[in-house]
Amino acid sequence: MAFHALFTSDRERRLWLWAAAVIVAVYSSLGVAGTLAEFLRERGLLEVSFVLGFVLVIAAIAGSALQRRPGRRETWVGLGVAASYAMVVVRMGIGPAERTHLFEYGLVAILLHEALTERSRNGRRVPVPAVVTVALTALLGWLDEGIQALLPNRVYDLRDVGFNALAGLMATVASLALGRARRRDRRHPRTR
Repeated sequence: MAFHALFTSDRERRLWLWAAAVIVAVYSSLGVAGTLAEFLRERGLLEVSFVLGFVLVIAAIAGSALQRRPGRRETWVGLGVAASYAMVVVRMGIGPAERTHLFEYGLVAILLHEALTERSRNGRRVPVPAVVTVALTALLGWLDEGIQALLPNRVYDLRDVGFNALAGLMATVASLALGRARRRDRRHPRTR
């Protein structure tokens, strides 16, 4: 089977490649992540680094949304999603290093969901893309922890497995909610 026959479109191929690139980046950082976190912690910069990263992600998402000019429903759902993420980050008793799972596996989930949805849209059978997305993201997060069990300076943490799955679930639900709001805004535009 030819390489191009695996995908239903160039967009699907790009989405799968981006998802693979993110996973490779996450897995390849496993050896240095602990050292980097300790370096930042010793200098009192770990929390600041996380907050800066969080602000940059929010700014990128907001910039992207403003370019698309979201409708009223999409804006409100987007604010609700942002508030939900903020509550998880602030209220869960976890350290900054664990919070990165929300972003890493959230991004993986969004890319996987978009790829599976594109595949389904183009006529290939994908049973419930959202469920497949969460399962794949959880599996990739579990593999991440499995790799850590083999590294001398890392540990296998079942809580991280659950947190990776939660990140995939949150991102998938957010993506579905935003997509639904976007479609409703298109069908029922607000009159001035």
